[in-house]
Amino acid sequence: MDFTIPEELKQMQAMVRDFVENEVEPFAQQIEDEDKIPEHLVAKTKEVGLFGMSIPEEYGGIGLNMLGRCVVLEEMGRTHTGWVSLVGAHTGIGSTGIIEMGSEETKKKYLPLMARGEKIGAFALTEPNAGSDATNLKTTAVKKGDKWILNGMKHFITNGPVADLFTVIAVTDKEKGARGGFSAFLVEKDFPGFSVGTIEKKMGLRGSYTSEIIFEDCEVPAENLLGQEGRGYATALKILSKGRCTLGARSVGACNKLIEMSTRYAQQRVQFGQPIASFQAIQWMLAEMATETAAARALTYQVAWMVDSGMPVIKESAMVKMFASEVFNRVVDKAVQIHGGMGYMKEYPVERFYRDARITRIYEGTNEIQRMIIAGQLLKEMGA
Repeated sequence: MDFTIPEELKQMQAMVRDFVENEVEPFAQQIEDEDKIPEHLVAKTKEVGLFGMSIPEEYGGIGLNMLGRCVVLEEMGRTHTGWVSLVGAHTGIGSTGIIEMGSEETKKKYLPLMARGEKIGAFALTEPNAGSDATNLKTTAVKKGDKWILNGMKHFITNGPVADLFTVIAVTDKEKGARGGFSAFLVEKDFPGFSVGTIEKKMGLRGSYTSEIIFEDCEVPAENLLGQEGRGYATALKILSKGRCTLGARSVGACNKLIEMSTRYAQQRVQFGQPIASFQAIQWMLAEMATETAAARALTYQVAWMVDSGMPVIKESAMVKMFASEVFNRVVDKAVQIHGGMGYMKEYPVERFYRDARITRIYEGTNEIQRMIIAGQLLKEMGA
């Protein structure tokens, strides 16, 4: 097991670090204030190819493996989460299904446009009564001639209002349910019967839009069935499993940024006649932050290596999502404490990170569900 980053990937890592520091970070407060990512920043993100990081080279993307994506997303995690979410949802759950299960015709049709950021991707599974219980879907798809007709509603869809292409999981056989009765479809925003519903107002993730999407006799061409009919639930689990590794990388990047900010502040902030960095209470918090982040990073990269080696990672990807997100929440809590009153003020980025961190324990599978997955796999391995 060798986690040495290849030289070519190191160069990309340096490029992304430079892009984050010089192109994104100067506009982080503007994104927060306006709840919008500036158009010029979206355009520059397209120019450097980040929308195509996960898309194979033959379709116009960069074609990074999981290790490469984790390296890039770790750097991206150091800045505003709204911008990271736009790109991360597109390159992760928004495109994974097409890359891994799409027909050659489907890939040629959509992936080059997605790689250039001309079509933004999103993933639509969650419904009002199907969150952690993803088997309780109500959105239906009925075959009529050369089309599928979708009816229903999804909610909490990241990139919902800005996406052009949605991977949608719908019920095609109610009797079979999740065991052969769910199917995946690629739905374009311009298809008849598709609309965007309520755009949610959230605690954090400013600049990243989350909304309902509504299907009212939505007409989807038969060729936009993604993968095999009846394999939608397995498709969803596969997409989410891959995404959990990159969520770990994003969390690690944010933790590294928080450690740097907290260490710098502790060296500058003087109380009782000396920098607070000289106090054991502060030193211990910094030590715990650094140690837990290192552990989360090691686990993330181990699972990335397993993915690239073709190993099954159902249990391990759940571990990454659960552990890295909880480390992120503990690290940002300590960062606020080290900053004291200033950590509660919007003029310091730690306040923003604190609000943005909370969702990581909920979306793409709550941490309670991750524990159930981990325990279930352990029992299965032991023959229970």
